[in-house]
Amino acid sequence: MDREHVKGVADKAKGAIKEGAGKPTGDKSMEAEGKMDKAKGSAHNVAGDVKDGLRDAADAAKK
Repeated sequence: MDREHVKGVADKAKGAIKEGAGKPTGDKSMEAEGKMDKAKGSAHNVAGDVKDGLRDAADAAKK
């Protein structure tokens, strides 16, 4: 697991906590922050997947 994937998992977890805390208290701002953090985590995961794909392609080209 590379750095982008780790950041993605951390942001998704942080977002889930914020969103979960905002719902029962009715704090729409906290909920929105949680959703944004989760989206940011997804973006980090996509970036990590792209890096993995490029790394795999470079390794395959070397063979």
